[in-house]
Amino acid sequence: MFRILMLASLRKSFITGIVLILPIGVTLFFIDLMLRYVGAPASRVLFCWMDVSIRNTSAMYFVINAVSICLVTIIIVFVGFLSKLFLGKFIIGLTEKLINHVPLVNTIYKTVKQVINTFGANRDAAFSKTVLVEYPKEGSYAVGFLASKFEGEVSDKIGEPVVNVFVPTTPNPTSGFLLVIPKRNVAELKMSVADGMKLIISGGIITPPHKKITKG
Repeated sequence: MFRILMLASLRKSFITGIVLILPIGVTLFFIDLMLRYVGAPASRVLFCWMDVSIRNTSAMYFVINAVSICLVTIIIVFVGFLSKLFLGKFIIGLTEKLINHVPLVNTIYKTVKQVINTFGANRDAAFSKTVLVEYPKEGSYAVGFLASKFEGEVSDKIGEPVVNVFVPTTPNPTSGFLLVIPKRNVAELKMSVADGMKLIISGGIITPPHKKITKG
């Protein structure tokens, strides 16, 4: 029994580590490819007029690398700007369709995209606070995120102020349940939305630090 629990714990830790490290690794890998195959060749073309003996000095090596980084940064910013336009959205959508038909690559791409969207600015802006709610039954609690106050027909039907709470699933927080709960039944937590996401993705392995305030 102990061996089974140990293997299950190791497996869960391995998956959690992959989920947390994968976006960083893929990002660094992508930037390295951009610098190696786009930035560096473009920089060499820009400085091709310069004498080889001068171009191979340490000072010029630093300059060429700096120019490469600047070029790659400009390209990434341009792609981000292009993604907001109709043509850019069409190209990105077409590229994603092609990636989705490539085995293994589509799995990696979807995982990276889900995690990045989870920790992205849009998700932090959408959720204001991390909360604790009694779910799915009495005496059992779940960590969720406060989305907004629910006004209108639902609030009138319940007869008291209610709020929208999104309770994500583990370890994939891009899916979950939307709960409409009376405000008095929602306990706000001090942990940030990002820390709450880490707690959920890790399956409870990564617990945000908490300093308990004791009354003197």
